[in-house]
Amino acid sequence: MAKLFYRLQHFLRRAQLLLFFLGVAYIMAGSVLLLQRSIVVTFQKEIDTAALPSLPAPTRFMEDNQPLDLTENRKDQKHLGSRNMEIRHLRRHWFHGNAEKKSSSEHRTYVGCFINNETEHALSGTILYDFRKMTSALCQDTCSESGFRYAGLEYGAECHCGNRVCAQRARGEDCNLDCRGEKGSPCGGVGRMSVYRVEDRLPGQRRYRTVHYHGCYKKPKNSTADLLIQTSGLTHTPQQCIETCIDQDLPLALLRGHDCFCSHVPFLFTVQMSEQVYMCERGNQTNHTSPYDLDYYWVYSTPVLDATCKERRFLPQKSSTLVALSSFPGAGNTWLRHLIELATGFYTGSYYFDGSLYNKGFKGEKDYWQSGRVICVKTHESGQREIEMFDSAILLMRNPYRSLMAEFNRKCAGHLGYASDVHWRSKEWAEFVDSYSSWWVSHALAWLRFAHRLLVVHFENVQKDLVPQLKTISAFLNTSISEERLLCTESNRDGHFKRSGSRSLTFDPFTPEMRARIDEYIRTVDKVLRDRNLSGLPQEYMPR
Repeated sequence: MAKLFYRLQHFLRRAQLLLFFLGVAYIMAGSVLLLQRSIVVTFQKEIDTAALPSLPAPTRFMEDNQPLDLTENRKDQKHLGSRNMEIRHLRRHWFHGNAEKKSSSEHRTYVGCFINNETEHALSGTILYDFRKMTSALCQDTCSESGFRYAGLEYGAECHCGNRVCAQRARGEDCNLDCRGEKGSPCGGVGRMSVYRVEDRLPGQRRYRTVHYHGCYKKPKNSTADLLIQTSGLTHTPQQCIETCIDQDLPLALLRGHDCFCSHVPFLFTVQMSEQVYMCERGNQTNHTSPYDLDYYWVYSTPVLDATCKERRFLPQKSSTLVALSSFPGAGNTWLRHLIELATGFYTGSYYFDGSLYNKGFKGEKDYWQSGRVICVKTHESGQREIEMFDSAILLMRNPYRSLMAEFNRKCAGHLGYASDVHWRSKEWAEFVDSYSSWWVSHALAWLRFAHRLLVVHFENVQKDLVPQLKTISAFLNTSISEERLLCTESNRDGHFKRSGSRSLTFDPFTPEMRARIDEYIRTVDKVLRDRNLSGLPQEYMPR
């Protein structure tokens, strides 16, 4: 009994000692937090009492020849709250060791909150969606890398780019939504956009990922003079002309010799009107041989999007026909969905749910695949039961070598990343090729056999002849595509769903045994296509 009492007494003494040390640790931690808080408050007072650059007065249009004055001495008390929010946000990054590099942050200034709705578009350039991870830094980097001067965030998840702010200023408190991926950072509101100025590159130094060269065109006879706006300057290069038109928020840049024209009518030249290149080269000479030469222009689409190009919606009436958009993984299904949505203006759906694609703007991704509200449904299934659930199907095929590499990149590094050399040399790659190459052939044969109504589309043909291929697809989908949307699609064919750059391996990842097996699969599919009176596989697929 005494021994038990001694042990109990000893245990209580140890517990008291442990509680004492825990109490001391708690008090010390609290002291550190209070000390840090006092430093923050002191720093806040120093910053807030300093002369902050005031925001410009509200204006209807902020022309590039009338730049925003962010250094004037007048105080605009209505917008200091927004400015202080930015300062607190940056300070939080400093304390947590996540401050941006000085070279980048110097060019990023919060301009303010602006109206953005159907009648007033604050920024009219590229649009990027990320419904889960959008941050102000992601949006600003995207716009900066694309050569734009302003980045705007709306609804906490939408990123807009542009070179002019063309809307009225709203109250600072109207931009009250946090970015989805960054709490405490203003990301606009409902019909309100938080706008940042991101950079000031010199003329000729900006690079645009979404500029598209259309070709040589003759000015339509029925076009009026006010459709073409001639810019100032004696001579222009294509780069200078494109930048000039972008700065004026115009979607079309035209070059005739060294004369630059911009148009607010992006559909002035239809896709069928392309002429021979030499006609524009004649107009490029200093001494024009005839006035006839003055009717020909080099035509470029700028990243400025017409409002029509941005419109996408679900089908107005539920469709009674289910159309599959089937492909082997890595064949470019996401890219073709982007093109179909841009060309038709209707969302595509999915047999699955890929949160990352939904976050990037594929709003049909969350819709039930049999809802009838989408124009077609992505699927990689190849079973007879799954195929026969669809009334018709578009079968997208791609060179199996390219498909296998694209899907392996996706598995190792996501939709836009690249696998490392270590991955390519690993046992995982060999096992992947062994299982997936047989899937490539079985997938194609199953859809050729069991589909009720089938259109075969080759990835490589879409790359080469986008417009004819889209017209064939739209006819199969029983929908029409306007010239306006065709030009939109041609101008923005890559979207944000293409791996940046090209990463060439220094070695061949396919062994001779792999190639022999894949080549045999190619011959098998080609024979089945021809037996069904369909065009065989593109010649570049065929083994040499």
